This record gives sequence, structure tokens and C-alpha cells, in this order.
Amino acid sequence: MTDSISKRVEDLRKELEHHEYLYYVLDRPEISDADFDRLTRELRDLEDAHPELRTPDSPTQRVGGRPREGFVKVPHSSPMLSLDNALNEQELREFDARVRSLLKAAPYEYVAELKLDGLSMAAHYLDRRLDKAVTRGDGRVGEDVTENARTIRSLPLHLRTNELSGDAFEVRGEVVMQRRSFERLNEERETAGLSRFANPRNAAAGALRALDPSVTAARQLDYFTYFLLRDGRPALATHWESLEALKAAGFKVNPHRHKCRDFADLLKFIQDWDEKRHTLPYETDGVVAKINSVEQQEQLGWTAKAPRWAIAFKYPARQASTLLENIEVQVGRTGALTPVAHLKPVNLSGVTVSRATLHNEDEIARLDLEIGDTVLVERSGDVIPKIVRVVERGTSRHPFRMPRRCPVCGGHIIRQEGEAASRCVNTNCPARLRESLLHFASRHVMDIDGLGDALVDQLLNRGLVHSIADLYDLKIDQLLDLERMGKKSATKVIQNIDTSRSRPLSRLINGLGIPFVGERTAQLLADHFGSLDDIMNARPETLQDVNEIGPKVAESIRQFFAEERNRELVERLRAAGLVFAAQKQRKATGPLTGLTFVLTGTLPTLKREEAKARIEEAGGKVAGSVSTKTSFVLAGEDAGSKLEKAQELKIPVVNEEQFLAMLAEQHHSTARNKES
Repeated sequence: MTDSISKRVEDLRKELEHHEYLYYVLDRPEISDADFDRLTRELRDLEDAHPELRTPDSPTQRVGGRPREGFVKVPHSSPMLSLDNALNEQELREFDARVRSLLKAAPYEYVAELKLDGLSMAAHYLDRRLDKAVTRGDGRVGEDVTENARTIRSLPLHLRTNELSGDAFEVRGEVVMQRRSFERLNEERETAGLSRFANPRNAAAGALRALDPSVTAARQLDYFTYFLLRDGRPALATHWESLEALKAAGFKVNPHRHKCRDFADLLKFIQDWDEKRHTLPYETDGVVAKINSVEQQEQLGWTAKAPRWAIAFKYPARQASTLLENIEVQVGRTGALTPVAHLKPVNLSGVTVSRATLHNEDEIARLDLEIGDTVLVERSGDVIPKIVRVVERGTSRHPFRMPRRCPVCGGHIIRQEGEAASRCVNTNCPARLRESLLHFASRHVMDIDGLGDALVDQLLNRGLVHSIADLYDLKIDQLLDLERMGKKSATKVIQNIDTSRSRPLSRLINGLGIPFVGERTAQLLADHFGSLDDIMNARPETLQDVNEIGPKVAESIRQFFAEERNRELVERLRAAGLVFAAQKQRKATGPLTGLTFVLTGTLPTLKREEAKARIEEAGGKVAGSVSTKTSFVLAGEDAGSKLEKAQELKIPVVNEEQFLAMLAEQHHSTARNKES
């Protein structure tokens, strides 16, 4: 290895750390996403070629942890206490009076910070590198979430400056999910048939405690710091100095903070942000006021649950009563039907409110809501108003009924048992066509390169595409009329669409957009039935013969193909020459034929993907959970609940060495067959 390679690796790391800081902390990117990805790929390739140069704090290692069975409990260096709340100005004045009394009229000042609606986490650093990250837990003991925390781009893996170098230190802050990430996540969950998260805080909490770090990474969490500690105590003389030091060291510190000269200054900050906070990209529900001087903090002390030197002022929810005039249904881009309340216009904190989302039928039933009722409407943490409760039942009230047919296209509406959302199952429904096209063209489905958001929007706006099948009728001349589309680009897109005709059956099944049928389920269906016609005509009980398909997925498939418009789409795709039959594959046989394995824990040498591949090559199957149908559990280090379940059901447990011995039988058997 030459010194030039080592230097290039170091230079790339510094450059990527710099651009991560600009993008995720300062929100001032200097290069495009494509350039950032190019630099990351170059660094990853060099580290793969020279593993000895890879370090835990490299930007390429933000997502690298394996799924785990649980979290290790870790005691905090000092308690992470909650804060007392002030729910109005009078309670805030009473807090200030107690501070003044305990400090015996000595001068003091507050630091006011926006109260972020997230969850607390402590990040420990050693020799300028992230060493450990721990959730708040019960305030005294938290959970080690280091691998997950490493995926948070605004949390430095390695300090950019020497501001906080030296011995170990601890940073405490708030993990939050920005609104745009939250909205995208809920849209994805709706598409997958999962329930929506109630708010960004719940989504962030679930992401930080996910057993698989890649799930955390996909949620795109953010981290704002507000405490700097050494050995569990404040590192500097004032809280303001700590915030400035954290900012100088490259941590993300909320810029909307203020050093208040007196109580009147604090009150003005709170009043100023009552309305402005709704313009921020993340949720805030109040202001935290802290005594700036650490010496005075210690003088004021703590109760058993909270410090006496800090308080959280909670903004009151803005509410008003009005008449529910009607409920209409909107069809979202995933096909989900959302009831929307039409209200008699009412002024709510300077905003005229005439509509409010009702989410789904279950929410309407929970509220016992009917058209004609007088309702209480609230604008709280969300900008979008919501109905809190019925104030007065109308004399001529009448119930809402979810339509049996899609109000946009007239297609069938389905609601699976256990699901909150009702859905239009017509893949070509105009309300969901854009999403259907993007899904169909995506890389892991039909892989039509060039058919992205911008082109799909133009095709729809120009009326060139009304169905997925229309893609196969497009001509180069039609694309040439579109913006930023030259002959070379148009030719390439048409070629890529044409190439997609030969994609295997499993990809076509996935591309149809059947609820609850993703990449793996599509492959299982293709392997089991061998043709799309057999899948379309299969009864639910026959569909359940497929491994991993239960009543819910089987019924969804049946309802999808019961929709006449979906069958018309299938016939048009058949006429376009797409693949409707699976290629016959020789079934793998070997010493594991007929056996089902469950993997748990970390194996000494094999990665999970490698172990899974070797089981399937030897004729076995891999399942995700332990049941009476499980033949063996392959267990490694830190095995958890799956191992306990296996022991409870008396399922045989093997380690990696025993597993490899089982595979060796296949090798010897093959060798003997060749000799004979």
C-alpha cells in the first residue's frame, strides 16, 4: 500500500465530514447529492480494497451494524431528569418568583431555547470520537443505541475541531424527525398497508430503538444538542458558553435561542415564538428556560424529579367550536381514502379554518362524530387542524358512510381486516397513477432508468399516459416535445422501456402495486405458481399454500384481481409483450432439503446473508420467526428471544461450527456422486 492511497483516504474523510457538517448541521450545502455520493463511493471502494484503513468513525460506517436481538442497559453519568411544566404565564411567574427567592435577590439571567418535541439521548465521546450513545430511559438507566445513533448525519462521528479535545466528555440533546421526513414515512407506511405514526416524536422514538440500524438510517433523524458534560457535570461556567462551545465543535445547536436579561425578556421570547414556531421544519411545543450560571444552578438544586433551575413553558393548544357541515373523501397518491371534515369557517389564532382531516373511519367512530354536530377544533403541535371532540350533537345529525366505489375512478374500495385505511385498488386510478408509474419504473421493480419524477409529471400533465400500459405505446417523437428532452435522452428512455418487457415475472407482480405484495412476496408467488394467470385465478385458500402468505395477503390479492380495471391492465401488459411465466429453475437439493432454519445472534465468521444463501443452496429454507415448523435454530453471540422460544418449543439449536459440518455433508455427497 502506498502513502498516496492512505493520504487520499484521509483527505476523502475530511472532505466528506466537511460536507456532512455543511448539509446536516448548517443547512448550507456546497456540492450536489451526486457529487457527495461519488466521493462516498470512492472512499468506500478504497476502504474495501484496503480494509486496514477503515476506521469506526469513517463516514462510510454510519450504517454498518447488524440487526440485534435487544439493547444493553447503561447507567447515566448523572440523572437525565425531566422538567417541570408551566402551562400559562401565571405559573411561569410563580417559577421566577421561587428562583428569585432562593437566590436571595442576586442578579440572574435565563437562557431560552425552543422545546423540541423529540426524545433525549446522551452521546459520549472519547479522544474526539463517538464512543457510545444512550437513550434517556427512566432517567437513571438508558439503553445503548450506539449503532443506531451513528446513522444520524448531524451527530459527528469524529470532531472536526480541537474545541473539545482532551479527556472524555458527554453531549446531551434531542433526537427529532423533521416534518418532511415524517410525512414521507407515513406515506410509505400507508403504501405498505401499515398504520400511520401519530406524530414525529413517536416515529423518531421507534426509529432510534429499531433493532436494525438500517431502519434508523431510513427515517433520517436529526440531533440538536443542548448540554455539555464532563464526568456527569456541566463542563463550563455557564449554559450559554456550553451551547457556543458545542456549536464551535461542529455539533448542531438550535439557532433559535436567546440569553434573557430578565423575566420580561424571557416572556417576550416566548410570545414571539408562539406563531413563528409553526414555520419551522420540525415540531416544537414550548420554550425551555434555564438559569444561565452553573454556580446558581447548583445553588438552586433539584427535586427528586426535576431541576429547580429550569422549566418548560408549554404553549396552549388553540381551540374553537364550529359546525361540521359535511364530510368528503380524498383519494391519496397511494390509493388511501381519507375523510376530510368541511367546517363552518372559524377564526383560530388569526387563521381561518374550514377543513380538518379525520384520518379514517375508526377516528370518526372514536369521536362518535356525525354530520351536523358542533365540534371542538384545535391547532396544536400540528399546523393542520384536527377535531378534538363533539361539543354538541346536532338536532338533524346523520352519519358518514365510506363510499363503496372510488370517488375518482369508480374502482373497488377495500379495507382489510385489522387495517385502518380503506383503499382504491385500481392501479390506474388517476389519483394514484403518478405513484403507480414511479413504483413500476423503480430500480428493484421494472428498472426503467430515466423514468423519474420530472418525466412522469410531464407525461401526466401532457395527457400522454393514462395507464401503466401506456408506457409501452410511447414514441420518441412524443418525448421530444417535453422539456429538457433531447433526441439522445428520448431514445434512451424508449430503449429502457422496451428492455423492461423482458423483466422476470416476479418483478411484474411487484410492479402491479398489489397491497401487501412487495419484492419477496412477488418472488414467492412467481416461484410457486409459475404464471400470472394462475395467480389471478387462484382462490384465497390456494394462495395461502405459498410459504409466508397468510389470509390477509391472500385476500388482498383476490380483491386486486377482482377489480375489472386491474384485469384490463394485465391484458394490455400481456399484449405489450411482458413476461407472464416464470422461468423454470432446478430446485436446490442437498442435506438441508425439507429443513427450515431460523437465524439469531451474531455468527463468528458468517454474515446473516451468507448463512441464508448457503442454507438455500443446500435445499433448506430460512424463516423469520421460531414456530413448531422450525427444524433448527442457528444461533450466534447475543442471541435473544428467538433462542428462548426455541428452547421453550424444544427446537434443536446449532452453532456455526455444527452448521458448517451439516453443509460439509453436501460437499462429500457431491464428490462421491462424481466418483461413481
